[in-house]
Amino acid sequence: MCEVGFFEGPEKLLEIWWRPTLATESILRNRGKCNKMAKKGDLREIPRQKWEKILQLVNCQIISEKRNEDMISYLLSESSMFISKERIILKTCGTTTLLYSIKPLLNLAAEECGLTIVQDLFYSRMNYLKPDMQKDLHRSFEKEVQWLDKLFANGAAYSLGRVNGDSWYFYTLRQQGVEQPDQTLEILMQDLDPNVMKAFYTGQYANVSEVTKATGIADFIPGAIIDDFLFDPCGYSMNGLFGDNYFTIHITPQKECSYVSFETNIRVKCYKELVNKVLKAFKPGRFLMTLFANEGAPCGPSLKTFQELGFHGYQRWDLQLCQMKYYNLTYGHYRQVSSKGSSEVVHNGHH
Repeated sequence: MCEVGFFEGPEKLLEIWWRPTLATESILRNRGKCNKMAKKGDLREIPRQKWEKILQLVNCQIISEKRNEDMISYLLSESSMFISKERIILKTCGTTTLLYSIKPLLNLAAEECGLTIVQDLFYSRMNYLKPDMQKDLHRSFEKEVQWLDKLFANGAAYSLGRVNGDSWYFYTLRQQGVEQPDQTLEILMQDLDPNVMKAFYTGQYANVSEVTKATGIADFIPGAIIDDFLFDPCGYSMNGLFGDNYFTIHITPQKECSYVSFETNIRVKCYKELVNKVLKAFKPGRFLMTLFANEGAPCGPSLKTFQELGFHGYQRWDLQLCQMKYYNLTYGHYRQVSSKGSSEVVHNGHH
């Protein structure tokens, strides 16, 4: 994940949900699939080597895996992948080519599990530090949207944030939407405290477990199954599983491109305690936060969460809302308050 010098930490994030149909089992039976779980349309029954072939197209590899009754988590050389019964989450950083995985993923789900109907799809990322270093497809959101529109007839693309500053891009489908309660929180942090980032270089602690404990990461979601990895000479990744919930953290500690991402789908009513733990641990100079929620999400409307949260030492520069048919998305941009005084707080209108 990490090079000595510049590394593009901001990830590309893909999430696909499939909807099983009455035809799923007959499709598998006709193709001679005898695995009992696969007949039920279970992505978790797909062999690891078949996921690895798809990841080769993205230019990353599996480092390790953990699983519980609900989910399989794969720690990757460039971020993470999570497999549930009918959902995949693939998150990759650096110069990976994430969108090249979509066609093969759709084919794999159909061939192995009889899953042929995409219930919903989400693709998102923040602005890159050096977009010209990306492969051609990923150098601009416009090119990414063109690629996605060729695959899906009913896509919708959004851009949140500032044209001349930090921004966040998002693509989804105008489908029926996911019926079960669903919410996803992301905190994308930059300008990290150099003293905090020292922990994510090799040689600072005896092993990666000590890093996870010493930095407070182990206490973010108590009871979670943790899979963590410290890259040489620097960089850190971890996946956590807690029932059918996950959280994942990826860290690029170099001063010139410091970046930390935190993501979770844990279904809580209030995120205040968790977000404050994350900010206290990493001390970012600035961060973007997004919350994506559907109608059944315990957190309620995503905008309410932002209105209730106040972060000591930070000011909100931007706040934007996207209201879709079945989901709502709120975006916030926050900056650390200078000890010499605060800058004017700017609130953008809803989008």
